Amino acid sequence: MEAKIDNYSCWIKDVNPESLKKDFEQILTASGFGLLNFMEHHFSPQGYTCLWLLSESHFAIHTFPEENKTYIELSSCNTDMYDKFLIMLNEYKERKNVEV
Repeated sequence: MEAKIDNYSCWIKDVNPESLKKDFEQILTASGFGLLNFMEHHFSPQGYTCLWLLSESHFAIHTFPEENKTYIELSSCNTDMYDKFLIMLNEYKERKNVEV
């Protein structure tokens, strides 16, 4: 295996932890990623961070409700899965109208 990591990050408008978790877990699974572990933290009074540990690296979400935006980041050593994720992410953005 070549030592190579593809990385993608962007801002989106959705800040709802439940929908973010559900939508991105579906996108990760449909892209073929192996979900090894998941952890999350709800900040007080607001804010949410979660992380999926993937067989192929990791995916993270960090919300900033006070600014109505969320930062997402994917790192992957599998270019095929990474490319599938980006296609599905663009479909998600169009369907949900969440692009910042």
